[in-house]
Amino acid sequence: MYAGIDIGTSAVKVVCTDGVKILAAASADLDTSSPKPGWSEQHPDIWWQATCDALRQLSDKINLSDVKAIGLSGQMHGAVLLDTDQRPIRPAILWNDSRAANACEQLRGAVQDIGQIAGVLPLPGFTAPKIMWLKQNEPENYNRIASILLPKDYVGLRLHSELATDTSDAAGTLWLDQAARAWSSEIAEAADVNTSWLPQIFDGHDIVGAVTPQAAAKSGFRVGVPVVAGGGDAATGAVSLGATEPGRGFISLGTSGQLFVAGRAYKPNPERFVHAFAHTLPDRWYQMAAMLNGARPISWIGGQLDLSAAEVVALAETVTTDRVPIFLPYLTGERSPHGNPHVRACFFDLEDATTRAEICRSVVEAVAFCFADAAESFGDTLSNLSELAAIGGGSRSDLLLSLIATVTEKSIVRPDGADSGPAMGAAKLAACGDKTICIADLGEQPPEIGAFEPEATPALIDRLHKFRSLYQKIRTEV
Repeated sequence: MYAGIDIGTSAVKVVCTDGVKILAAASADLDTSSPKPGWSEQHPDIWWQATCDALRQLSDKINLSDVKAIGLSGQMHGAVLLDTDQRPIRPAILWNDSRAANACEQLRGAVQDIGQIAGVLPLPGFTAPKIMWLKQNEPENYNRIASILLPKDYVGLRLHSELATDTSDAAGTLWLDQAARAWSSEIAEAADVNTSWLPQIFDGHDIVGAVTPQAAAKSGFRVGVPVVAGGGDAATGAVSLGATEPGRGFISLGTSGQLFVAGRAYKPNPERFVHAFAHTLPDRWYQMAAMLNGARPISWIGGQLDLSAAEVVALAETVTTDRVPIFLPYLTGERSPHGNPHVRACFFDLEDATTRAEICRSVVEAVAFCFADAAESFGDTLSNLSELAAIGGGSRSDLLLSLIATVTEKSIVRPDGADSGPAMGAAKLAACGDKTICIADLGEQPPEIGAFEPEATPALIDRLHKFRSLYQKIRTEV
C-alpha cells in the first residue's frame, strides 16, 4: 500500500492506494491569511498539522503501518524560508500573492533571456521575486535565511529531515535552468539568492529520505518508511492521469487552474505566459497555462451568497441565459495568458432584475472562459490532442465541464478518481520509487467515467467575446 500527500491551498488531502486504485482518502482544511491587499500567506506548520490530522482520519479506515512508501505533492511557488535550526522564519508567501510585482521588472532587466532559461517570464507568484521583495522590505528576515523550500518539501522535511525537492517544483521557482534541469546560478544571483540555500533536486520517484521516529509518532507511519521526492501539484496531477508522454493533456480545476500538455522536449513560449517546465520524471517536460483563479471564484461567490460551491453550480443550472451578466474572475490578478498581477474581478451588465442564479451562472461561465483564453494561448499545440482529462474539485460539475468543452472546442473527459488527482499521482510515484511499478507504467491512463462534447451554443460564444472585450477595456485602467 502506498500513501500520497497533497498540500493544497484550501486543504491537505491524503490517499492510500494499491498503486492502481484508491483504497482510502481523507482531508483536512486549511485557512489562508491576507494581512494586506494582494498578500496571501500560510504558516508552514499548519501544513504539517493538517497532514497529521488527515492521517489520523485515514487511520480509522486503513492500517498506516502497511504503507510501504510515501509520495508528496503540493501547491507550487510558495516561499518557505528556514533559519539555521530549520524553523520557519515567517509565514510562507504563496503562489497567489502579488506583492512582488516590482521585483519582477528588476529580474527581467537583470537577466534578459530569463524566459528562455526559466521557461516563463517573471511574475509575482513565482518564488524568486518573493525573495527580492523580502530583501527590500524585511531585511531582518532575509538575513536569517539558511534554506528555502517549497510547500510540499517542508512537509517532507518534517517526515524525513532532509532538504530536498523535485524537478517540477524546482521548475516553478524561476531559479531552474529548465533545459539543464539544474539551478541557474545567473538567475539565483540576480534574485539575491545564494544557491547553497536551495535544496538538492531529484526526480519525483527518487527516494530522498525515510520517516524518522519523531515523524512516525506524529503521523502514524512506521519508522523507516521511504519517502520519494514527489512533485508540484501540476506534475503529480499529470502522473495520476498518465500525462507523462507526448500527446497527453488535462485541465485542473482546483483553487487555481491549469491547462497542461506533456512532451519530451523543452519548448518555451514566454511571450504568451505559457509555462515550459521540467516534468517530475526524467527526460520529460510540459507546457502549461496557469490561471490564478481556477474554480476559486465559484467558492468565493458562494461565500458572499451563503451557498456551498455545489449550490452555486446548481443555481447556475436553473437560469435561461438571455440575461446573464459578464464576470471577470481575476480575484488575485491573472497569470496565463495575460501576465497581469494588477487586474481585479468585476461584474458587468448587472441590472435591477439580475437574480442570484444569474450571478452564479456568470461566475461559472467565467471559469470556463479563462480556459478558453488558456487554450487559445497554446496556438496549434492542442490541435493533435483529441481530448483533455479534467481533475480537481471543480471537475465534479457537469455544467462546468460541458461549458469548458464548448468554449475550448475540445472533448473533456472525467477520469475515475478525478478529485484526488495530485495525491493519487504522488502515491503512484511512491510505488515507482518502491519498484512495484516502472516509469513506463506511469503512462497508463485511468478509466473514464464521463465525457463532455462541444455543443453549438452561439449565445455562450457571444458572451465569451464580450468577456474578452471587457478584459481589454479593463486592463487599460489598471
